[in-house]
Amino acid sequence: MAAAASSTGAAEITRKLSEICGPFFARFAGAADEVAGRGARWVAVPGGPAAAAQVLRLAARHELTVVPRGAGTKIDWGAAPARVDIMLDTGRLAGIGHQPVGSPVAEIGAGTPLRAVQATLERTGRRLPLDPPSPGATLGGVLAADEAGPLRHRHGTACEQLVGLRWLDADGELVSAGAGAAEVSAGSASVGLDVGRLLCGSQGGLGVLVSATLRVQAVPASRVWVSRPVWTPLEVHDLVRSVLAARLDPAAIELDLPATGPLPRRPMRPAEAAARAHHPSMAGRGDGQSTTRGGAGTLTVLLEGGPSDVAERAERLVALFAGEATAAHAPPTWWRRYPFAPGDTALRIEVPITDLHAAVYALRDAAGTPVPVRGSAGLGLVHAALPGALPGERVASILAAVRGVLLARRGRCVVVAAPAPVRQAVELWGEPAVIPRLRAAKEHLDPHRRLAPGRLPGGL
Repeated sequence: MAAAASSTGAAEITRKLSEICGPFFARFAGAADEVAGRGARWVAVPGGPAAAAQVLRLAARHELTVVPRGAGTKIDWGAAPARVDIMLDTGRLAGIGHQPVGSPVAEIGAGTPLRAVQATLERTGRRLPLDPPSPGATLGGVLAADEAGPLRHRHGTACEQLVGLRWLDADGELVSAGAGAAEVSAGSASVGLDVGRLLCGSQGGLGVLVSATLRVQAVPASRVWVSRPVWTPLEVHDLVRSVLAARLDPAAIELDLPATGPLPRRPMRPAEAAARAHHPSMAGRGDGQSTTRGGAGTLTVLLEGGPSDVAERAERLVALFAGEATAAHAPPTWWRRYPFAPGDTALRIEVPITDLHAAVYALRDAAGTPVPVRGSAGLGLVHAALPGALPGERVASILAAVRGVLLARRGRCVVVAAPAPVRQAVELWGEPAVIPRLRAAKEHLDPHRRLAPGRLPGGL
């Protein structure tokens, strides 16, 4: 591939990109133009789907690879691509399609910042029921990373809310799935939405997202966050079970377990002792309080709906939390924030909610210290952070221990992002069962491996 580009000449490629995108929207890449540490050669910012298609056709003719980029908020997530010849910036593939007043859906350009979408919809009393933690993310970036926030508990991920999707394949052909598929322009293809959903979480490895059509809903009249302090993962387990059994219809159930400050000494409850005896990953931990350092955590439940209904459910929830709860009309400061910072090794743990506490104990035991954990306790999906200074071999041993515990519980632990030495020393995804399906999708949608090669699990 590189030989073809060299024979054409870098200056010639730049000239052609400038003709397609405009002189101010095509350039040689700079030091900041990288994907998970892999530098690009060119950056192209096409002004619309037709121009983006021309960029992909140019890449195909000259055997160049293409990696899409939205706002870059998650550009270091996942595996580094094998090569990045052209970074295709989707910033100009933006905007909200005209919809009739009261329409239950909205078509949104992939390069549109999600907060701009929400601000526009809120002027008409509507919203997308999406709240991913990346504040500057574009809709395309959220879909490509399959990112979700607290509202996933009730409404699902953005990918689960899709009713239509348009994207460009590796040859620059426009493909439409789901809503509006019968109305696409002549010459474009139409497929089922199940095919379109394969692009969710693909990090640009299966297609370049152009636009998505999603459901919209009225902004809730009232929102109340009910918070309660928690001290142990097992206590969280018991409280989540109680909340779900109470049929309070929560919009979100979120957990924050920090890793700083001493825990107060208190006797271990009988249920906790029984659980530690039952789960090997909890054995030998003493009372879990006086011998372990970690700050008081918080379990927060979001209730949405009409004012009187929300007030009644909030009262019931406060009573359920036995007087240790507080209700507020604003979220806690950690809400919609990841527990990791740039340079950390970021983990995502998914496990049935009945075993989330076992997964957190296993992570603490393997790390030898409390690890900050935050996420959707009501779904068994949380993120955790390991210090970026940990050697790759040490991270690998922690992952092996945690994945061993999760294997028997139908769970998984994925490395979301990590420093380069750690990335090279560990298997980011473990052994995902989706590899055969992804391989088939890659061979069908990008047989020449021109789109973000190596970004998908299994090196696809």
